[in-house]
Amino acid sequence: MDLVLGIDVGTGSARAGLFTLEGLKKASSVRPIQTWTPRPGYAQQSSQDIWAAVCEATRSALEMLDEPGQVIGIGFDATCSLVVVGGDYQGLSVDPDGAPEQDIILWADHRALEETREINSSGQDVLRYVGGTISPEMETPKLLWLKRHLPRIYEQAVHFFDLPDFLTWRATGSLSRSACSTACKWTYLAHENRWDKGYFQSIGLEDLARDGFSRIGNDIRPLGGLVDGGLNAQAAAEMGLPAGIPVGVSAIDAHAGGIGLFGLNTEDSLSDDQLERSISLICGTSSCHMAVSKDARFVPGVWGPYWNAMVPEMWLNEAGQSATGALIDFVISSHTFGSALRQEAKDAGTSVYALLNARIEALERNSLPGTITADLHVLPDFHGNRSPHADPDLTGMISGLRLSDTVDDLARLYLATLQGLAYGTKDIIEALNAQGYRIDTILATGGSTKNPVFLREHANATGCRILLPAEPDSVLLGAAILGAVASGTYTDLRQAMAQMSHAGDEIVPDPRLAAYHAAKCSITHDMLSQQLTWRQQMRDFLEKENTA
Repeated sequence: MDLVLGIDVGTGSARAGLFTLEGLKKASSVRPIQTWTPRPGYAQQSSQDIWAAVCEATRSALEMLDEPGQVIGIGFDATCSLVVVGGDYQGLSVDPDGAPEQDIILWADHRALEETREINSSGQDVLRYVGGTISPEMETPKLLWLKRHLPRIYEQAVHFFDLPDFLTWRATGSLSRSACSTACKWTYLAHENRWDKGYFQSIGLEDLARDGFSRIGNDIRPLGGLVDGGLNAQAAAEMGLPAGIPVGVSAIDAHAGGIGLFGLNTEDSLSDDQLERSISLICGTSSCHMAVSKDARFVPGVWGPYWNAMVPEMWLNEAGQSATGALIDFVISSHTFGSALRQEAKDAGTSVYALLNARIEALERNSLPGTITADLHVLPDFHGNRSPHADPDLTGMISGLRLSDTVDDLARLYLATLQGLAYGTKDIIEALNAQGYRIDTILATGGSTKNPVFLREHANATGCRILLPAEPDSVLLGAAILGAVASGTYTDLRQAMAQMSHAGDEIVPDPRLAAYHAAKCSITHDMLSQQLTWRQQMRDFLEKENTA
């Protein structure tokens, strides 16, 4: 039996999945990875820890197979985190106090806020391809921070990798990079096959242009392509596989999810029209919303357009929310009843979300779904806004709190939080549609899509139908699809996506609730407007005080 191996490294774990060439998962395994947060806004990981987890998960998945099989292709995806590698090919610490092995600045790390503001004030043309505003979650602000605050580490670094490209390098020894990572997170202009030297000079990273940008990559390859050399002997031994297996060009984890999702809307081949009417929603700690089009579409506050960064010969627009699952968990954990409810869920062998959903169902017994939050509103930007407002300094807001902290109060707050997140998705879709998209279908995957109330509120708030995949782990499937194309089984990525992705359940919006959600969404816009006004008032006040 021919199999393809997908490797997915998320924020909290590394997973390995073995799939047939028709997209059926035969075995999978997961291993946790560690994150360090030495200071507020900082988040660090270890490439050594991650690679060990990848190898353990792979060996475990192979052992779980109930019939013989051979791996004929491998695909990798990972978070868009910055890996710093020295001259001895060992990781260099990015910790401000030099903690060993912590050589990765995680995607969610916001230490480079000042550098981000400076870059955004530069007016460089490449910023057009990130929605006009670069994010602290991208790599050039982090590189600038590293150069300023850890100059010795910066100078010692021989290679700076996006984590997906680090994994293919670790597996094959090839220094090639993915157009997915470099275009989406590093400002590579894939449609022109070049880095913008003037951009790096203008922001103080001119040294990266030396030797043809060798430290950040000068061999950039689109998804669906091969990494030279195949699986090398050392990596093969560590993973429990034979050497020489073809390895595909890597993807960012959310983009692998898009690859695993966009084939849901077809039974044969993917048409441009089908693609432009759909958006993929990958929900995890954060969420990512991706849409593709034949023509370049510049959407204010939305990253891209990026050429060849996900679906070949298409432009990608990428939006998202900086905290989705993380926000839901924070709201629950910070409530008086949060810890007790988690213990109750553990004792009952269920989830805290299931318990809260049951309370919501009871509270809604005599009302329309979702309407028990008419006086409770949540602006969900607790970790800034990624899209479409593109403001990392935004904060969350809650309107309607009472002097009561019962489990039912938590249930209502939890529901209002889900709705606030859904209005964020609605804002993203409307911003995309205003620039020529015709999105009416959400293709959804990730942890939050296992929550029926999350899905219900997203359908009702956006007015879009939601398609779920038959294989719920679309990110891991997307990585496996990259491996299938690398194996030569399929001629291109579109063909593999259409053949290996299969639709599952469908959720349709309830038209009775359209006006209700339009009103609540308008209130979140008012909350945002007021926050911006108040923020400016206080900045003006402090500026006067400091100059007095």
